[in-house]
Amino acid sequence: MISSIMRIMLHTMKMTLTQKQKHELENQHDKTRDGRVRDRIKAVLLASEGWSTSMISQALRIHETTVLRHLKDYEQSEKLTPENGGSSGYLSVIQTMALIEHLTEHAYHHSHQIVAYVMEHFGVQYSVPGMNKWLHHNGFSYKMPKGVPHKFDEAKQQAFIEAYDALKASCGEDESILFIDAVHPTQATKITHGWIRTGQDKVLETTGSRSRLNIIGALNLSDIGATVVSDYESINSENIVRFFAN
Repeated sequence: MISSIMRIMLHTMKMTLTQKQKHELENQHDKTRDGRVRDRIKAVLLASEGWSTSMISQALRIHETTVLRHLKDYEQSEKLTPENGGSSGYLSVIQTMALIEHLTEHAYHHSHQIVAYVMEHFGVQYSVPGMNKWLHHNGFSYKMPKGVPHKFDEAKQQAFIEAYDALKASCGEDESILFIDAVHPTQATKITHGWIRTGQDKVLETTGSRSRLNIIGALNLSDIGATVVSDYESINSENIVRFFAN
């Protein structure tokens, strides 16, 4: 009797899904690389389309009781992952878009930090390897951000280039252009790797700290070997005059 009931249930179990659920499952099926998860998703989708468990079993080449277990897992808790490790659940389409937007704006140094963020904000648990796969699949690469000078102004830089080109064109043969500046050895910002959107640069302002050395230098690009450098206790108007006097 029990066996007969089981056979009837195996053949008649029906899965009802909304259009949104179907769309999310189809997206998950396209994204996941785990064949076991894809089989679970296919079983749920086919059951929602009226396929019997017997037909699903034949199509997926798995036992009919396995099909029933997959359907029950999804019906009871929307479970799509096996028990032996991996990630427990998947982000919905909306959650995926939100996470992509967040990671595009905020770079993380370690995958486990993203795992913690996803768990806190979306309630979905990923393993670190699972998150690495998700990141690569959704267009992120582990690379260094692009450092640019602090207070960088592209328009002013271009204006300087144009003015410099005009100055070079107006110089006589016996005239030289010197670049003079006072500098201080700095401890530059250290840039390291993080998960960043593939094809995009993450810009970080680089800063430094003042040291004890104070150096004034004059550079002639036409004769770099003749560069003049002097070290002073401090950089002030008097030392600038001394530098020119040398």
